[in-house]
Parts: sequence; structure tokens; C-alpha cells
Amino acid sequence: MDGLPFEIKQAIIQTCGKIFWLKRPFRSFLLSAGVPVNLYTSYAQEPKYTIISHILDELETMGDDGFLIQRRILTELCKLRNIPDATVQDREAALSELQTLKELAHSQKIIVEEGKSIAYQREKEAASKRGAIEARKQKIERLAANFASMISCRDEPQKRGYELEDLLAELFEVNDIDFRRPYRTPTEQIDGSFEYKGFNYLLEARWRVNPPSEADLGAFKIKVDKKLESTRGIFISIVPFRPEVVSEFTRGVSSNIILFDGSDLALIFEGRISLVEALNLKVRKASQEGIIYFSLREHFSTG
Repeated sequence: MDGLPFEIKQAIIQTCGKIFWLKRPFRSFLLSAGVPVNLYTSYAQEPKYTIISHILDELETMGDDGFLIQRRILTELCKLRNIPDATVQDREAALSELQTLKELAHSQKIIVEEGKSIAYQREKEAASKRGAIEARKQKIERLAANFASMISCRDEPQKRGYELEDLLAELFEVNDIDFRRPYRTPTEQIDGSFEYKGFNYLLEARWRVNPPSEADLGAFKIKVDKKLESTRGIFISIVPFRPEVVSEFTRGVSSNIILFDGSDLALIFEGRISLVEALNLKVRKASQEGIIYFSLREHFSTG
């Protein structure tokens, strides 16, 4: 798409200067045609002729997006049947200028058709969405490669733990979940936190030789319980939880924590299930059936 010819741009400048007396309707008209608010604001203190001149020049530097807005301005002007500003003093001169612009635009066949404008915008949005999906896919693949490398690595436990925290933070972020990375309070270390569907979740990330004990689960539950009632916990251990430990931990008490293990993460990184889908499934199992340690592999084996 090309910018407007010089002759057309000059006619737009003259027309805008004649058909608008006050800046308020002038501003409203330009914004309705797609001019960015910040672009108008940059020149808002200038005379109207100067404002529209600068705006057309700035749009020229924005490529196809700017060219489209230029043409929308022209199209909206050509749609006018009357002067849009009732305070204009010389209405005959304003109407004459507007008519001159219309004749010039039609003679050069550069009025934007509404359908083409909408189709262009839809295609642009679709392309942007495709780009975002592809970028997300590539990030997930990179994280999956990092996870596989970490699994096969023999690093010391503390180093692996820090790497796991970073990996999980990126996993949440790439899934558009607002994630707070590890932080300390005066008395606690929190491996991360996030808000999801009206609840705040604290994260515990564990990568040790032995599976978490009942005491480990209890200590994390205490962290969660000291927060607001709307707080829940996600305990992620690469080493699987022992069923008897989970059973004893939940015996006779309600639980507000949900458990993930390394096999759950593997399915997420393999693309078998998204993090959001996994969270929804785990939360549903815990809240409806009281199952805080539901293996995602079981979901696929029964699905």
C-alpha cells in the first residue's frame, strides 16, 4: 500500500482547516478515523492546519498501517454531506473545499472501500495471532529441550533447584499467566506465585534425590494457610510423590494444595496438554473429588 499523493494530502490539510473551527470536533473526527491518541496529542497545541499536516507526515513513516489511516481520513472526509462543526463561520467556503477534495479523490480512485479496510485489518490481526502462536510454540520447544537436558544432567541438587525455578517461571509466562518469580519474606522463601481464576497460588518447586515427605507437604501447607483464605498452593516435585505419603497427608483434613510431578511436566513440555489445561484438570479433580495428586498420564489413559 502506498501513501497519499502530495496533491491529495494538501487538499486534506486545506479541507480540515476550513470545515473545522473548534479543535474538539476536529480531534474527535481524526480519532474516529484511526489516528492514534498519542499522535494527535503530540501536536494538540498547534493550529489545525499544522496538526493535520504533521499527522499525515507521521503516518507516512508508519508503513501500511499509517497509509491505511491516511486513506481512512480521506474516506471519512468524502463521506461528509454537511460541515461537521456547526461553529464554522464561512460554510460556503468550507463546503466548496470539501467538494474539491471529493472530486480530486474520486478522480484518482483512492478512496478506501469499507470492505477492503475491514478485510485488511482482519488479515493483519490473523497474521499477528499466527505469529504469536508460532513464537509461543518455539518458546515451549526451547523450554522442553532445557527440561530434557536438566533431566539427563547430574548437577548438584541446589543448582538443579534454581534451574527448575527459572524453567517454571518461563513456562508460566509463556502461557500468559502473570507469574512472580522466587522471593523472600522476612521468614519464608517462596519459589513463585501467580493469580489464576480468582485464587492466588504459592509455588513450591522441589528437585531432590528423595520424594517429598509428609513433613515437607505439611510445611508447605503451613505457608499457604498463613495467607488469605483465597490462597492455594502448587507443589511441584520432579521425583514422584509416594502415594502412601499423600494418603496420610490428606487423611481426615481438607487440603488447599495440588501436586505436580516430573511426568506431569514432561507431558506439558511434549505438547500433549497445555499448562492451562493441566491446571484446570488438577484443580477440578482436587475440588470435586478431593484428589490432590492426579497424574496427567491417567487422564490420557482413560480419555
